Amino acid sequence: MTALEDPVVAVGEVEELAVDGLRWLTAIAREPVGGGLAWATRPSDDELDPTLYSGTAGIVPVLLEAWRHFGDDSYADTALRAARALADSLDGVDDDSLYFGRTGTALVLRAVHDELGDAAAGAAADRALGLVRSGFDGTRWGELFELMGGNAGIGLGALVAGDAELAVLALEPYLRTAEQTPAGVQWAHRPGINSRLHHISHGTLGIVLALARVGRAGGRADLLELALAGAADVVARDEAGPEGFLVLHSTPQYRPDVIEPISYGWCHGPAGDAQVFRLLRDITADPVWPALVDRCWHTVTHSGLPRRPRPGFWDNNGRCCGTAGVLALACDRITEQHDGDDFAHVLVADLAARAIRDIDGARWSNFEHRSAPGDLEPCTGWAMGNAGVVRELLRFVRLSRGGDPRYAFTWPDQPAVPARATVRLSGTDAMS
Repeated sequence: MTALEDPVVAVGEVEELAVDGLRWLTAIAREPVGGGLAWATRPSDDELDPTLYSGTAGIVPVLLEAWRHFGDDSYADTALRAARALADSLDGVDDDSLYFGRTGTALVLRAVHDELGDAAAGAAADRALGLVRSGFDGTRWGELFELMGGNAGIGLGALVAGDAELAVLALEPYLRTAEQTPAGVQWAHRPGINSRLHHISHGTLGIVLALARVGRAGGRADLLELALAGAADVVARDEAGPEGFLVLHSTPQYRPDVIEPISYGWCHGPAGDAQVFRLLRDITADPVWPALVDRCWHTVTHSGLPRRPRPGFWDNNGRCCGTAGVLALACDRITEQHDGDDFAHVLVADLAARAIRDIDGARWSNFEHRSAPGDLEPCTGWAMGNAGVVRELLRFVRLSRGGDPRYAFTWPDQPAVPARATVRLSGTDAMS
């Protein structure tokens, strides 16, 4: 029986799956020179990965999530050991970005300080942000100029980590680098590239999210106005209205030989677009934004995912461009709109059906249709691996039991849901 034939998995079984995912993750941690705990992107990799995207920094949040969810201090102890390794890694990192560098590390170290009271983690977060500040050339930090690897992510991370001045410093260059379009503005995600990307990870909407959040926090109307102009450009590119919302990956298509023109996940599709529109909904009183959130949701739920009708359509279980990232939006919908529970069950059932489970625990293999064999080695981190999947499964379990819909650690590009208990998911009384 496949997950889609019966999209109901008992909540207790989902929680056991998450525990098995955590067990596999903690068992393959390594002890670097100097102590602490750290992870590589994949178990077979020789080099440790400290990043928020695919390494240790992205694993710490799920450890905090598990500590809060289960009340088991062993997860907190593991997070503290990982924070020690992250602090020791700072001087060896040659990147200052949110997802691939020191800003992401600073953000996670600050979370460990705030949640677990670890003074050393707080001091290391301050040091990391100081290193980030020293790498600014007055306009940017490196080649990338977007959310994952550039200014937008650095500004978001600095804001959440407590350095509002650095956040504004990172966002102001967008004021003078914006390119006018017929409907608004856009930006080049890196120099020398003709294509313009549109979505949250590397495109206009990721910059929009950072401009809006930092602009609101700093009382900068100019940043917020620029955010709205960027959003207007992307909205004008919609090809699925009036009920749906779907925008091409880029214009003209960037790397058409390897990148699909249409995606549905967090990184380049409506699952991530909706997170930006949620933020603009919360900042402004304009009814266009909640309507766009609904339109994104319509497109996601009518796309056919998580079915895999052809290679390249939907090949990933992870948080960045796979099923776990859509589950994050589904749980936001459950909390805010009191819908989405049926689709959340479908997504969870699919993740359960695709899990690799044995005596070592549980993990997930993604698929690469351009290589043979196509089944990839399971990954550890947030983007494509266990950390991102388990984090969303634990939240689903809490929602199923009428618990707190908030994360222990809120990702800076996913607006927080209201601080209140949500309704119990439909059909869960018989599933506990």
